[in-house]
Amino acid sequence: MDALLGSFRPRIEDSRSLALIRRVLLIQARNGVPLDVSLGALPFEERLIERSSEYPIGPAATLTTCSAEDLVVLKTFAGRDVDWLDVRGVAVRQASRLDQTLIFHELEPLLALKGASESADRLRGILRTAHE
Repeated sequence: MDALLGSFRPRIEDSRSLALIRRVLLIQARNGVPLDVSLGALPFEERLIERSSEYPIGPAATLTTCSAEDLVVLKTFAGRDVDWLDVRGVAVRQASRLDQTLIFHELEPLLALKGASESADRLRGILRTAHE
């Protein structure tokens, strides 16, 4: 976390303290793009890292990214309006390539902990209409 804060600008005041509580570090790239860095601690997050892949972003640089399925899980769990827009975008772009079994296997226990099982129904509706 300190290495990231040494290289990136924090998006909020006292972002380090908030990250220790919420497990997400909110930073900003030099070009102004906001970045949310998840500080993994749950078994789901360990599996997310195992499923991650490298994405080339320049001649000598790569970025480790989560799978589309894991992004859907993270965004559905967060559940903000902007997250639901992102979920819809991923569902439309990925269409039938998304592994819905994996998504719901990972998502439903997280939603149960949060007490937000209705989010699974909302996601099912988005996935259904994305295929139409």
